[in-house]
Amino acid sequence: MTDDLDATVYALGHSDGELRRLSIQAQLVDPITKRFLAEAGVTPGMRVLDVGSGVGDVAFLAAELVGDKGTVVGTDRSAAALALARRRAEDRSLATVSFHDGDPAEMTFEAPFDAVVGRYVLMFQPDPAAMLRRLVRHLRPGGLVLFHEPYRGGIRSYPTVATYDHAWELINQTFKRLGADPEMGLKLHTTFLAAGLPAPAMRLESIVAGGATSLDHVHYEMDVVVTLAAQDADLRLEIPGGLQPEKLADRIFTEATATESVVLGRAEVAAWAHT
Repeated sequence: MTDDLDATVYALGHSDGELRRLSIQAQLVDPITKRFLAEAGVTPGMRVLDVGSGVGDVAFLAAELVGDKGTVVGTDRSAAALALARRRAEDRSLATVSFHDGDPAEMTFEAPFDAVVGRYVLMFQPDPAAMLRRLVRHLRPGGLVLFHEPYRGGIRSYPTVATYDHAWELINQTFKRLGADPEMGLKLHTTFLAAGLPAPAMRLESIVAGGATSLDHVHYEMDVVVTLAAQDADLRLEIPGGLQPEKLADRIFTEATATESVVLGRAEVAAWAHT
């Protein structure tokens, strides 16, 4: 692997539809990320670097924790995503949050950070350990590094919803074809060690619901199919029953409701350590 991250591409793109999906996803996953950040030690007054900010969700969570005396700097390579993030920050009157276009591993900043954080970032890197090594340069001595990544190998339904179980496996295969790692969450320990960091503390949570209460949870896992199918023709051809990607989540919800099935989503895994 190379330390050159310039060619790294976010496999899901930054279309209007994908940016909307990210905002919807945040409604379910933000409480988990906030718990991870708080337990790891993001506290009032800290200066935080958010890597891969997208539309700003993690930056805003960090801002809540660092308060008026702290600052959050968000970074992303997508100008479109950051334009929306800046509008959202203005709407919230968050003067403590700023966003910068570009690769944070290549940037310079006016002062070191107390923490570097990111969500669903390392899974899209060709060499996650190399990225971590370069990011920790922005930390003060003893600073905190935390990443929240998915482990998609444990997604399940019970009683079995065949369309759901088949679809999540297709999603994982498609991620791999596009160069992303759907199992990154459980690789965080070895990634931190390979980056020269101490063995991290780790936590895992998951989103789960059953039957008629599972609509948001099904969309949480399945709406990504629309984005992926636009980039990977094989996925569109493999969707069960010849369904259009836009109709897959509703079909699965109907099946889960009919059988009162429990739908278990991906594992949300966090790892953190101090330099």
